[in-house]
Amino acid sequence: MSATTLTRATAPAPPAPPSRPRRTRVFALPEARWAAGSLAAFLAALALQFCGAPGWASATLYAAAYAAGGWEPALAGLRALRERTLDVDLLMVVAALGAAAIGQVLDGALLIVIFATSGALEALATARTADSVRGLLDLAPATATRLRAGPGGPGGVDGSDGSDAEESVPTAELAVGDTVLVRPGERIGADGRVLDGASDVDQATITGEPLPAAKRPGDQVFAGTLNGAGVLRVRVERDPADTVIARIVAMVEEASETKAPTQLFVEKIEQRYAAVLVAATLLLFAVPLALGAGTADALLRAMTFMIVASPCAVVLATMPPLLSAIANAGRHGVLVKSAVVMERLGQADAVALDKTGTLTEGTPRVTEVHPLGATTAGELLALAAAAEHPSEHPLARAVVAAARERGLAVPPATDFTATPGVGVRAVVDGAVVAVGAPGPYRDHPAVTALEEDGRTAVLVLRDGEPAGVLGLADRPRAQAAGAVRALAALTARPPVLLTGDNPRAAARLAADVGLTDVRGGLLPHEKAAAVQDLAAAGRRVLMVGDGVNDAPALAAAHTGVAMGRAGSDLALETADAVLVRDELAAVPAVVALSRRARRLVVQNLVIAGTAITLLVVWDLAGTLPLPLGVAGHEGSTVIVGLNGLRLLRERAWRRALGNEEG
Repeated sequence: MSATTLTRATAPAPPAPPSRPRRTRVFALPEARWAAGSLAAFLAALALQFCGAPGWASATLYAAAYAAGGWEPALAGLRALRERTLDVDLLMVVAALGAAAIGQVLDGALLIVIFATSGALEALATARTADSVRGLLDLAPATATRLRAGPGGPGGVDGSDGSDAEESVPTAELAVGDTVLVRPGERIGADGRVLDGASDVDQATITGEPLPAAKRPGDQVFAGTLNGAGVLRVRVERDPADTVIARIVAMVEEASETKAPTQLFVEKIEQRYAAVLVAATLLLFAVPLALGAGTADALLRAMTFMIVASPCAVVLATMPPLLSAIANAGRHGVLVKSAVVMERLGQADAVALDKTGTLTEGTPRVTEVHPLGATTAGELLALAAAAEHPSEHPLARAVVAAARERGLAVPPATDFTATPGVGVRAVVDGAVVAVGAPGPYRDHPAVTALEEDGRTAVLVLRDGEPAGVLGLADRPRAQAAGAVRALAALTARPPVLLTGDNPRAAARLAADVGLTDVRGGLLPHEKAAAVQDLAAAGRRVLMVGDGVNDAPALAAAHTGVAMGRAGSDLALETADAVLVRDELAAVPAVVALSRRARRLVVQNLVIAGTAITLLVVWDLAGTLPLPLGVAGHEGSTVIVGLNGLRLLRERAWRRALGNEEG
């Protein structure tokens, strides 16, 4: 059945509106339910107490408030104690029980309620951070229409004669090589390539393109993108667990489980601080008692001290801003692989950029064909295309595409080998054909002429003799110049261009995008050496690249960023962050977002430290009422948590795109 027939048989449905990310409901969280139960019991007990009800009635409800709000942190604290670690949560429960022991039952219950509410807010913040990322996964449909060849056998454009059997299957069960049918208004169920049909596909969630992209046979499509009015048959090319959207979710969730150096430092001192806090609390109780103070007064002051000096807000100061920044960046197509990386991105004070596929679109075209000797232009291009056919390099794809456009017969090649930064070699029609950088032939007139014109010269050798030279040209990305300016402003120095391309072509591109420090003709190890030289000069280098030849430099850099769509698998694995949509403007944006996250961490530490200091001084130098100490301590914890979540907002990314760090 052809795409046209399918369109007639199925009334085009209007495009479905984008699904809204699922948000975790407050009471779906057990922490929120227990906190609500504790609060309800506390308020009921308070009402009975003020109404003059029997003491046993209010005492029972206060006990319920203690149990509902305190059992979970108490259990977690006891488990930590069994492992010889002191948990701050356990200190809060002990302080509440201590208050109850000296008759301050209401104050102890208030501490439990506020502490439980603070824990619920923290759990909700964590859940909402995860929601913002997992919402991307909801874009992918739960089921897809898989086609099975009917008894008539293959036929038509896509191997169908109209008798293909349709079956609705979960998208998780799709396998590479399956063919799926996508009707108008449906979301595409897997990453793949169009076999038959024509349509416009809204893929803004993946590529950021503002307008639907026209899709024809041979074009790539992504899971979760929205089909327009046409019908498409798509061959699945990626396992459902490896789609672009699934990788975004997996990488961001993995990043959320890591801890930044600042957080690790806080956790390292937390145990020592907690031990000192317990010792100081015991001294604050024992010394006044030895000097004749009343037991109740000494215990109340000690319990108040334990509460207000606990480092809850300090512990919560670091991770919420960094995790919020990771989630926000992930929503906008930047995969930051860990909290460590998010913190390091903002430390960059020098930037190195690759050329082909990074600053340029990575889709160069053959503009000149210069045969040498008895070789004709057609023979030269066919030889080069045959040798380049197995290669993934953008220049290789351009050569193959040029041969196809000219309708040339490309002979098969064997014994293919590729050397990053040098070129490829293969056996074609019994001759050894090498295609790549001019190398020792760089002074050849044909090579010189092309390079002086800003073209990339590709030399073709047949059995060691020059068969001809190809000239290729690439276009800068639309955002390249703006990204260069933004990065220069953020680091207070212009980026460096590191490329294996010839110096003249590199200089021409540099002039177009506003770069002055240009280093061309570099092999992969020379790119890495250039990055290491910058690091040796005291710079924290941010390297942006896309190819196999950039992997050493990405690994050598303080932080490496890879282009996601054009990037090689090795570059994606080596890099610390990935631009899924290949938007260069996202590089300065994520640097600015990282710096803002670091500012919020500092703000949180100042807020937490100031609150603890003021409350401790008040308790030691005067008389701090326990309810006020509880409110001040837990209030600062809540403020710190909510402050970190500011980076989840869309406005935070817009400000980062404007490179506003404040």
